[in-house]
Amino acid sequence: MKKDIHPSVNPVVFVDTSCGAEFFTTSTLKSDKTREVDGVKYFEINMEISSASHPFFTGKQVLVDTARRVEKFKEKMEKQAAAADTRKGKKAKSAARAAKKETTEK
Repeated sequence: MKKDIHPSVNPVVFVDTSCGAEFFTTSTLKSDKTREVDGVKYFEINMEISSASHPFFTGKQVLVDTARRVEKFKEKMEKQAAAADTRKGKKAKSAARAAKKETTEK
């Protein structure tokens, strides 16, 4: 094996920010945040979702939205629904066009 080409393996703790679950393992990842558990210094890596909070593994539907995507989508759909209510349909437009055409021909 060549020397000084392999990354160092460090003890890390992966923390699920949505439910608080912690997974202690080793990884090549490093972090500025550290935590000492049982005399061992662990690098702390935060995750948005893990097997402890993912609906596939838990069987429960839980919305984890850290970037406000769900709220933005709902607002967008409400705007479209409001705009659709104010718009005229094709039949109303064609009837108005036909009525206008009849009045101009007379």
